[in-house]
Amino acid sequence: MVIAGIVAGGVGSRMGNSTVPKQFLEIGRKPIIIHTIEKFLVSPEIDYVVVGVHADWHDYMDDLVKKHIEDTGRIAVTEGDNSRNGTIKKIIEKADDMWGIDDETIIVTHDAVRPFISLRIIEENVKAAEKYGVCDTVIAATDTIVQSSNQKYITEIPMRNEMYQGQTPQSFKYGLFKEVYSSMTEEELSIVTDACKMCFLRNHPVYLVEGSVSNFKITYPFDLKMARIMVEEK
Repeated sequence: MVIAGIVAGGVGSRMGNSTVPKQFLEIGRKPIIIHTIEKFLVSPEIDYVVVGVHADWHDYMDDLVKKHIEDTGRIAVTEGDNSRNGTIKKIIEKADDMWGIDDETIIVTHDAVRPFISLRIIEENVKAAEKYGVCDTVIAATDTIVQSSNQKYITEIPMRNEMYQGQTPQSFKYGLFKEVYSSMTEEELSIVTDACKMCFLRNHPVYLVEGSVSNFKITYPFDLKMARIMVEEK
């Protein structure tokens, strides 16, 4: 079984004057999150979709699903948590409650505000998670990356051909996530923000899946403008 977990717990504080979280802003006459969900529902790799949202927006998300999604039997909404990993844990619990999962179940976690994910990326995530246990979606860095440990001066310039920008999905077998999550201390959980970092910290190799520049995260007003242009062009 393959579960898509859409992480939508943010409130969009960097989007400016918006009165709703950014995942609910519209592009092409539909909320961003609906565009994202639809990509997973049409993927032949995905069995079910669970959306993790802030508690204050749970009912709103429920209403959006009823309005825009015909196949509601394959989708569920659950309240998220204060952290990304906490929200993923709640998504998994909801999936288990709804459809039952086991240690071999693949969980494909994705940002709600990355609506331009391709079916190719989803497929390669599922296959990589099945083969390697855990994978991350990345693109090669095109700009030189500089590091500053004091936020004032350059302290290191890593080799660009070794640098990648992280995207989502991040995908893994449930059994591995359960093992790694249970081994983390409260302090580690407060610092380590996602499943791939947890696996890396526990010395589990994380396979890389090639992402796409179009699979960008809608974070700032400029990103929203670009997303609307892309939808209009399609």
